[in-house]
Amino acid sequence: MSEIQRISMTIENELAEQFDALLKKKGYSNRSEAIRDLIRRELVSQQWEADETNTVGTLTIVYDHSKPELARRLLKHGHKEHSLVKATLHIHLDHDNCLEVMALQGRARDVKKFSEIALGAKGVKHGKLVMTTMGHNL
Repeated sequence: MSEIQRISMTIENELAEQFDALLKKKGYSNRSEAIRDLIRRELVSQQWEADETNTVGTLTIVYDHSKPELARRLLKHGHKEHSLVKATLHIHLDHDNCLEVMALQGRARDVKKFSEIALGAKGVKHGKLVMTTMGHNL
């Protein structure tokens, strides 16, 4: 385990009370762990904003599978960028709607571009890219 360092901070009472309520709601056992998570979240965000950073993430999309050629275009897009797509999960939600979850890995700029193209495809109803880092240096 790495060494730890004690730090202190000063915040307004009202902000501390709001923070404590958030900790309770989220299930944190103490302020330290919550602050460590906030710091890690920001560090991860900074890392994947750099275009060359090796990132991982998930792209989740809901689309109308009855739209002509949409499923084929999404599949073709995934095959074209096969080095980014590590795995996919396809779920039939109902007669017309499907959920697709893709696990992606690659340079941040490539993962973002891949996702923008998939999300912008005609017939895609909603989607979201959630990116993180490989976990190095955290």
